[in-house]
Amino acid sequence: MPGGLNITVLRGGPGSEREVSLQSGAAVARALRSVGHKVFEADITPDDLSALDYPADVIFGVLHGEFGEDGQLQAILEQRSLRFVGSDAAASRLTIDKHAAKLCVAQAGVQTPQEVFFPANEYTDTASDRLNAQIDQAIARLKLPLVIKPGCEGSSVGVVITRDADQVYQATHECLKNYGDCLLEQFIAGRELTVGILGQMPLPVLEIKPAVGFYDYHAKYETDDTSYLFDVGLEITELQEIQADALTAFNALGCRDLARIDFIRDSAGGLWFLEANTIPGFTSHSLLPKAAAHIGISFPELCDRIVRLTLDRPI
Repeated sequence: MPGGLNITVLRGGPGSEREVSLQSGAAVARALRSVGHKVFEADITPDDLSALDYPADVIFGVLHGEFGEDGQLQAILEQRSLRFVGSDAAASRLTIDKHAAKLCVAQAGVQTPQEVFFPANEYTDTASDRLNAQIDQAIARLKLPLVIKPGCEGSSVGVVITRDADQVYQATHECLKNYGDCLLEQFIAGRELTVGILGQMPLPVLEIKPAVGFYDYHAKYETDDTSYLFDVGLEITELQEIQADALTAFNALGCRDLARIDFIRDSAGGLWFLEANTIPGFTSHSLLPKAAAHIGISFPELCDRIVRLTLDRPI
């Protein structure tokens, strides 16, 4: 392909999704080389930024979660006036914060499950009577079953769904201790749907059907028995409405270039925003590449399109 670029692919990083990031980054690098780009691959951490000294037209960061997706890396790239793929630092900080992201998307008119938010800095003593009393109040307000999730983790790391009140206490305490901010969220029974966004184009609606339980880390990356369905049995207008809500969420959060927007659709047809991922996976199990392929965009073309979106804006 004419117009090959010097691209630095960053992968790995310090977060809990490091192994997935290594796989995703390697796949992106192979794809970009296959369409004529010169690619430099590097691991990167807050303590080792030497990869950013390598001359590059574009930085393609494929670091999920901590440091790579939470605005830290993006802020460094902005300070150095480097051109990079994906959302800027402000949008990255907002989107990875599930509580703040849900508030933002709700204000834009897309409904989200009710929640009770437990900021870690207010609950340094996780055995406190105050914490337990507020968990009591959350259970009474939201009703069982409940979803307990870390405020700023991806790939369903640390997520617990339970109908057992005692497990709600245990999971909340452990979440605050191990991950920081914690959300207790209303459980919405229904179908798990996701919409990838490429530029300003919503990709086809994809339904996720894990063989067992919900779409957790194991179902995402460690098993091949999860089903991914594009023929979801909905009318074209319903699919368009889901795509429109996904794009509304994407723009409300200030995202750019790419993202994946996750929903639950309940039995009455109600759509509930769960979260957005500004750097979705690029592994063989990953959903954005699957959706792109469904409309004829190959993996190499997808990676190339994402890179070229960055060339249309000033640094």
